Amino acid sequence: MSAIRAEKAAKVAEITALLTSAKCSILVDFSGINVAQDTAFRRKVREAGITYSVVKNTLIRIAADEAGIEGLEPALEHNTAIAAAPEDPVAVAKLVCDFAKESKVLKVKIGVLDGKLISADEIMALAALPPREILIGKMLGSMNAPISGFVNVLQGTIRNVVYALDAVRKVKESA
Repeated sequence: MSAIRAEKAAKVAEITALLTSAKCSILVDFSGINVAQDTAFRRKVREAGITYSVVKNTLIRIAADEAGIEGLEPALEHNTAIAAAPEDPVAVAKLVCDFAKESKVLKVKIGVLDGKLISADEIMALAALPPREILIGKMLGSMNAPISGFVNVLQGTIRNVVYALDAVRKVKESA
């Protein structure tokens, strides 16, 4: 009996670590998914470097209490699996939401983003964001635009001086 409890305690510790250390953890209902769909989804998850595991609702409830996360109880019905990303929250949201749309069987229940609960709608909104690299590129472009404009204004002034000097030179050459 104690061996079973030790295994469950280890599993609870693992789930607690997933909920607290991962940037984003998403709880999904996988009821009705067939083996081929599950295999394809797990392959995509592995390739993306995301952790995905099927977990008992009771163990999630205990782990959430230990992690200090409140409000998960309403989502802990039926079959539950956790998809967690250690680094990029958009990647896990995009992967789960895309597969949910594709399979029409997987359902997003709720998520934990940096220790705070987010709804299924917020997860969908997170999945709609462009990748991190594109967002950084857009931000840098926005920051660079005023500087580029200022440089163009300064170059315009210098260019006008050069044009004026060239006109003076042409007038003096023709005279």
